[in-house]
Amino acid sequence: MRIATGVLVLTLIADQASKYWVVNRMALDQRLFIEVMDPYLNFAMAWNTGINFGLFGSDSDVMRFALVALALLISGFVWLWVRREGPTPLMQIGAGLLVGGALGNVIDRLRWGAVADFINMSCCGFRNPYSFNIADAAIFAGAFALILFSGRRASQGE
Repeated sequence: MRIATGVLVLTLIADQASKYWVVNRMALDQRLFIEVMDPYLNFAMAWNTGINFGLFGSDSDVMRFALVALALLISGFVWLWVRREGPTPLMQIGAGLLVGGALGNVIDRLRWGAVADFINMSCCGFRNPYSFNIADAAIFAGAFALILFSGRRASQGE
């Protein structure tokens, strides 16, 4: 699980560093919107108190800590499942991305009470109203990799 651990650490560092830079150094939390390569890429501040697209969002501490607990529970389950599955390098990458992203969002919920989303991408005349972050992209990519590469046992150990 060395590959998974390395990917997890890199994902967590990239996520938290990007949030620190955009929220604190660029003051996006005060400016709310920064054109980067309009209309394709902009920074649009969004504090997500729910799950994807703000679903189940609430300012309640009960919901915040329930989502923290759920993320930690799912992360632990994924980590143990991949470890028992006989982890291939691609499954380890998927697990590292998913768990690293989930932990990045857990840190946000504990620090700010909500997840800091700021990447806004649009294309082809469609203006996307939603923002996301590196952790969200990592969770999606990790889940996709785990679905795609699960069930293929490594023929030899690490």
